[in-house]
Amino acid sequence: MRKPRDFDAELKNLEDKAKTLKERKVRQLGELVIATGADALDIDTLAGGLLDLADAGNAVRKEGWKKRGAGFFRGRSSTPGPSAGGDQ
Repeated sequence: MRKPRDFDAELKNLEDKAKTLKERKVRQLGELVIATGADALDIDTLAGGLLDLADAGNAVRKEGWKKRGAGFFRGRSSTPGPSAGGDQ
C-alpha cells in the first residue's frame, strides 16, 4: 500500500517558499533603489515617478525605459538619454 501524501506539510512548504520569494523581491527592490541612486529622492517624488511609469500607455516610451534599464544592468551609463522618454 502506498504511503498517503501529507497535503498539510506540502501546503506549509509552499507557503514558506512563497513568503521567502516575496521577502527576496522586496529586498531586491530596495537594493535596486539604492543602486540607482533613487534613495536620494524624497518619497513623494519616487512614488510619483513609479506611478507615472506604471500608468504609461506609450509603448515606445516603455521600450525606451526597458532598454535603459537593461543597459544599467549590463554596466552601461545610466545618464538620461533621448530614449528615456522625458516628453509627456
